[in-house]
Amino acid sequence: MRVAPPVVIDHSQKAILEQWARSRSLPVRQAERAKVVLLASEGNTDLEIADKLRIGNHKVARWRKRFLKLGLPGLEKDAFRRGRKPAIAASVKLEVIHKTTQCSPANATHWSTRTMASEMGISEATVRRIWHANGLKPHLIEAFKVSKDKRFAEKVDAIVGLYLSPPEHAIVLCVDEKSQIQALDRTQPGLPLKKGRGATMTHDYKRNGTATLFAALNTLDGTVIGMCQERHRHQEWLKFLRVIDDVTPAGKQIYLIADNYATHKHAKVQRWLKRHPRFHLYFTPTSASWLNMVERFFRDLTQNRLRRGAFRDVEELIIAIESYIDRHNESPKPFIWTAKANDILEKVKRARKALNNVQSV
Repeated sequence: MRVAPPVVIDHSQKAILEQWARSRSLPVRQAERAKVVLLASEGNTDLEIADKLRIGNHKVARWRKRFLKLGLPGLEKDAFRRGRKPAIAASVKLEVIHKTTQCSPANATHWSTRTMASEMGISEATVRRIWHANGLKPHLIEAFKVSKDKRFAEKVDAIVGLYLSPPEHAIVLCVDEKSQIQALDRTQPGLPLKKGRGATMTHDYKRNGTATLFAALNTLDGTVIGMCQERHRHQEWLKFLRVIDDVTPAGKQIYLIADNYATHKHAKVQRWLKRHPRFHLYFTPTSASWLNMVERFFRDLTQNRLRRGAFRDVEELIIAIESYIDRHNESPKPFIWTAKANDILEKVKRARKALNNVQSV
């Protein structure tokens, strides 16, 4: 008959094992292993220990041997297990990733889980797991356009400098117009939100005219200066510049960040700016309106007030916009710009390189 090897522990090990055995915060399995070793050190056999702790004798033998080989650290963690052999070969996973990123199905612009599963002869759930593990989302597409502005780096550096380190005793305003805002009214009243059903809205609508919002976002405190007009010509732009001139402190310099819309560069606008030297106009690079933080305010306005709104006429639309701006200015929160100019330039450089590689293929 085989006899289990004896377990001998010193006073320090015994104290630690007794602490583990009594602990309510450690994992139960670790406390159980400590009890096995303590009973083994008292001369109990594996069968006796298994009977006292109501566990299998094979488990007792395993942890007796583990303690004799590794000591206390051997009781803290389970031994490494190889695990189940993967049901899907690595080559199949690589092929799915390659087809998803480099190829398109014969009759579609992008893959779905069903078309990829049919192509590869695997289950739809397997395709979904592979895509999820590798961050692949072929059903989504992101819009982009790399700026070809020859002064791109210079303009980015100047605008980001105004965001991150604005001049003292000056006001930095991001200005732009949100044109062609439609006063849309639904053909039938929608049903309200209730348990188990979202709010409803008719798919068709009636057009009741358009309006243009001129807005200037103060980058320091997040307040917005707004003005609604019917059109967005240079006449309306000049009118908005005069509004900015009237509502801002007279002794402060005004730095305006605007896009390259022709209205902003009109000859009459240039003459007005020369007569008002405290205004300094900075243009974003072409195809880089994302540098203008007022676009984020326009996004919030559209999302929160306009997209689901119903307006019977232009006047009602303008009242809704002005009310939104007033409520925004009651407790404004500035948008914090964090991207550095060098980081932006490096990212654009990588995008241009990737775009050139695609065009050369």
